[in-house]
Amino acid sequence: MATQSTPEIVAYLKPVCGWSAGVRAVFDKYDLSYEDRDIINNPMNYQEMVIKSGQPLSPCVVVDDRMLADVSGEEVEAWLADKGYIAKNNSPTPVPIDRACADEVHAANVSFEDL
Repeated sequence: MATQSTPEIVAYLKPVCGWSAGVRAVFDKYDLSYEDRDIINNPMNYQEMVIKSGQPLSPCVVVDDRMLADVSGEEVEAWLADKGYIAKNNSPTPVPIDRACADEVHAANVSFEDL
């Protein structure tokens, strides 16, 4: 249960990404409403994120006009608890909130033979 008013949240996330999934899982865990801005399929969202955060890495989350740049779900959860938006609990999430997907493929590790 939140200890202060419900925050206004905008999250700059990738559609498929372990880090982004972890941030979404935290919002779902605490039943927090947020605007999910796709930075892969909408270049304007990516550009907006870079301008607002001052850096190119995601996820980035804006909570009541405070930018949390290049954060994991675990970091978002800790920040929300520290600021009194949530009472942190140990309820499980369907995905890890502190790492990339185990099966995430990075372009540098893919050869044409893999495709």
